[in-house]
Amino acid sequence: MKPNALRAAAVNTALVVVTTLTLFPLFWMASVSFMAPGEASHFPPPLLPASPTLANYRELLGAEGILRQGFNSLWLALAATAMSVTFNVAAGYAFAKLRFPGREQLFRTLLGALVIPAQVTMMPLFLMLKSMGLVNTYTGALVPWITGVFGIFLVRQYAQSVPDELIEAARIDGASELRILLQVVLPVIRPILATLAVLTFLASWNDFMWPLIVLSDRDMQTLPLALASLSREHVQDAELMMAGSVLTVTPVLVVFLVLQRHYMQGLLAGGVKQ
Repeated sequence: MKPNALRAAAVNTALVVVTTLTLFPLFWMASVSFMAPGEASHFPPPLLPASPTLANYRELLGAEGILRQGFNSLWLALAATAMSVTFNVAAGYAFAKLRFPGREQLFRTLLGALVIPAQVTMMPLFLMLKSMGLVNTYTGALVPWITGVFGIFLVRQYAQSVPDELIEAARIDGASELRILLQVVLPVIRPILATLAVLTFLASWNDFMWPLIVLSDRDMQTLPLALASLSREHVQDAELMMAGSVLTVTPVLVVFLVLQRHYMQGLLAGGVKQ
């Protein structure tokens, strides 16, 4: 066998092994969700259910409030994604292409905020929202997602690749800054918009800590909180918990697969943009 062919075979084999190890937990999670109660506790644990059943999903969906909390998670994640893309794109474009006093100093200050853990800011943010009467409201749950330093940085770095000549030509033609952003810049930076949307949706859908802090009403809580509460009641019921995990993972997996092409374009382009 030629050296190049041998090298390619070794690389492909390694990729197959890594892919299998990465996907196996997801496969076993889905498999366990179709097992009868207690079946996954056997030793050694079975790989496939002896008699597949939907009983775990029926019990999970029949739990009080679970559908309501799933809807809460979905619309909060969609709203957070829409707000994050809107405000981060506007701020990122401003830092990339608009000239105003203190622009570079302000941007460096924002970058410095990246080293501050999000958990450190939760208590001050909670106290601010409490003083404004926004605790235990959907508005309060969405506040941290309105904008973020990482999103601004991501859009700013990509928007810098838009030729200045293109923007200046639009200005000479009399286009406003809003029209330039919507009709000139956005079509060019579309891949990074998809990347930001996917990252925000994943983070907001899976967020546990902030909804736990700001939402006390059970009917307003999100799916991760519902599953955590359910796990305390069914701590030994691994099959039911795996069914809940499948329901939690499925929406974000669908979003990723739908936007995968744009997401990968944004990541690859972000690695070569200056």
